[in-house]
Amino acid sequence: MKNQRIFPGIILIGVGAYFFLQQTSITMMPQLFTWPTLMLIIGIAFLGQGYIGKDYEAILPGVILVGFGLYFHVLNQYAFWSNQVGSFVLIVALGCLLRYQKTHSGLFQAVLFLILSIILLFYDKISTYFGLLQNGVSMVWKFWPLVLIGIGFFLLYKRKK
Repeated sequence: MKNQRIFPGIILIGVGAYFFLQQTSITMMPQLFTWPTLMLIIGIAFLGQGYIGKDYEAILPGVILVGFGLYFHVLNQYAFWSNQVGSFVLIVALGCLLRYQKTHSGLFQAVLFLILSIILLFYDKISTYFGLLQNGVSMVWKFWPLVLIGIGFFLLYKRKK
């Protein structure tokens, strides 16, 4: 049975604490008074609803919001942090994997996002390893979004048996 009180409870506690600390000018950690912190609070509420309330469909948006919130906090703090689109796709892949762990559905999407994120994160290294095939790889790289579009249409219009 799903408990629907967890999500709004965590939201109210988190947002209330956020604004209380902001109004009292507690300068313990001023970098936390930003919009990524609000993403973290909402993501934690979704994760609480997903795991504590056994509403497993809330896990994916929770992981995405927590992941993006952490990503933007760390991006501003550390110079070594990767600023690539593959990082966002990796966060979505992790969310799909964690949801699959509880619902046993969506493994194909999780693996697809994981492979795509690895390709996007390590494309520079992959292309240097295949230096001789660079022209062929660049031609494929130019048109790979069309392959994704084709797979998407196939999945949309495939008849379920």
